[in-house]
Amino acid sequence: MSKITLTPNAAGTGTFTVASPNSNTNRTLTLPDSAGELLTKTGDGSALTGISAFKPVAVTGTTPSLDVGTYNFFNQTNVAGDITLSFASVPTDARWTYTFEPQQGEGYALSVATLTPANVSPTVSTQEAIPMGFFIKPDGLACFVLGLLNDTVFQYTLSTAFDFTTMTYASKSFSVASQETVPYGLFFKPDGLAMYICGDQANKVTEYSLSTAWDVTTCSYVRQFDFTSQIHVARGLFFKADGTEMYFSAAKTTGYTYVVQYTLSTPWNISTATFTSETTPNTMVYSQDTSPHGIFVTPDGTKVYLAGRTGNHVISFSLSTPWLASSASYIEDFNIDAQETSISDVKFSPNGSDMYIIGQGSDKIYAYNTSLPNTVTVPASVKNPPTETLRTFQPATYEFVTDDAGVTVTLINEEVL
Repeated sequence: MSKITLTPNAAGTGTFTVASPNSNTNRTLTLPDSAGELLTKTGDGSALTGISAFKPVAVTGTTPSLDVGTYNFFNQTNVAGDITLSFASVPTDARWTYTFEPQQGEGYALSVATLTPANVSPTVSTQEAIPMGFFIKPDGLACFVLGLLNDTVFQYTLSTAFDFTTMTYASKSFSVASQETVPYGLFFKPDGLAMYICGDQANKVTEYSLSTAWDVTTCSYVRQFDFTSQIHVARGLFFKADGTEMYFSAAKTTGYTYVVQYTLSTPWNISTATFTSETTPNTMVYSQDTSPHGIFVTPDGTKVYLAGRTGNHVISFSLSTPWLASSASYIEDFNIDAQETSISDVKFSPNGSDMYIIGQGSDKIYAYNTSLPNTVTVPASVKNPPTETLRTFQPATYEFVTDDAGVTVTLINEEVL
């Protein structure tokens, strides 16, 4: 068997010569390398001419400094927040890779809304075939549906929070027909001790008390508030978390649609409501949808969402003055035709990462991811910053090179799975 010996050549010259494999004569290869070694003693390949060793390391935090002088593969997972990268100890010539998995960033973003196919409720048609309003308990373990067919609030239990595939009928219900026979909007006080509805027949908002929190079988009528001075038809209902502001998606006798706001001098007591403001001009909402139903306002009062029946979409508006309806301006909308043909209401998870809709086409609740992924900011030395759109929970990889010790860095590859 031939034996090969590697002989260094400090002059940096030489050729690779291999004799016939049938020869038993020892052969010598002269390498253009001053050391003549292929592998280091540890065998990591770092001395292999022209090939970089794989030197991985995990990085953490929102401001990771990538030690390019020591490692060339950087991996980051489960980071909470936007990321700002920096490079350290950069050799004259270097090539390195950074891979990461964006987490949930800012929520309530219709621009990135994506159906969550694995989170669709069973049909509620067994209880209510024309669902209009629905409400999700803040902990995600209960859901309530109000509809036109039975004029009744039906209660459901979720064994896993906000997972609507685990939703089952709790065999609990409460009829609102004594107060409203065309009910649309539904809302609960955060402690579950009060329930509110609105509708087309009575043209009033109705308040009920619950002797046992979140148990609709314990509801009892308290009072009503007549809103006909400002509203002709009310289809959606929402309260600020402290009970001091009340909002309707509504139409007036003029036919135009609005978001109408009332202030409650005594929190949660609708008899103390007084008109505050409405969207303006009168085409603000109407130009986006002529029949808005459900309404939702973000916890900070800076955005309003409407379930638009005419366009079968969810519409978002920004409030330049938090909680003030008259400061609204249109942002964007999201069509849900592929899942539901007749949207009735819209809700969001507490942090806005997920949106939920219900309608009378499928009689189901659908979930959508609405969170923007964390952003990644690269150093100013990178000549061509990343352009690929990041996606929440989808791995991404950036590959960089430099030949001037990091004075200028080139992004040579980016990939988002």
